[in-house]
Amino acid sequence: MSTIPGAHTFEIRDLTAEDKPWVQRVLQQYWASTEQVTKGRKFQADELPGIVAVRDGSEVGLLTYNIEGDECEIVTHNSMAGHGGIGSCLLTGVRNKAREQGCKRLWLVTTNDNTPAMRFYQRRDFEIVAFHRNAVRESRKIKSSIPDIGLDGIPIRHEIEMEYKL
Repeated sequence: MSTIPGAHTFEIRDLTAEDKPWVQRVLQQYWASTEQVTKGRKFQADELPGIVAVRDGSEVGLLTYNIEGDECEIVTHNSMAGHGGIGSCLLTGVRNKAREQGCKRLWLVTTNDNTPAMRFYQRRDFEIVAFHRNAVRESRKIKSSIPDIGLDGIPIRHEIEMEYKL
């Protein structure tokens, strides 16, 4: 159980098979698909391991990840309850999982329009380590539902890679 001053108490736990319908709904709502593409690789995100935040019996946060070798990639990360520490606690949970698995690097890819994500991760010691110019053009060949225009009316064109050294 995690407690944030001025906020509700919530639980962070591993996803279970029973969570799959909820995970699919969240991915459809926030990502328009259960399929995710980063750096030219497609993931079936509803089949990945993940962490869920639960408050007052309701799911309020989801993070899915993929571990390969000594690297852990955050594939999706959503807090459905706005501010209050849920996103940060999910991030702490995946950092712990990655360390337990012997990972040396926790990383993610976001798009150039997602300035809220870039701010969130940089405040939590992630660094921008790569800029993949026009990479979204290639990603759309794999997942055609990626929109042309993103947050704040910004054209979605590039992938920004961020990492946290474990």
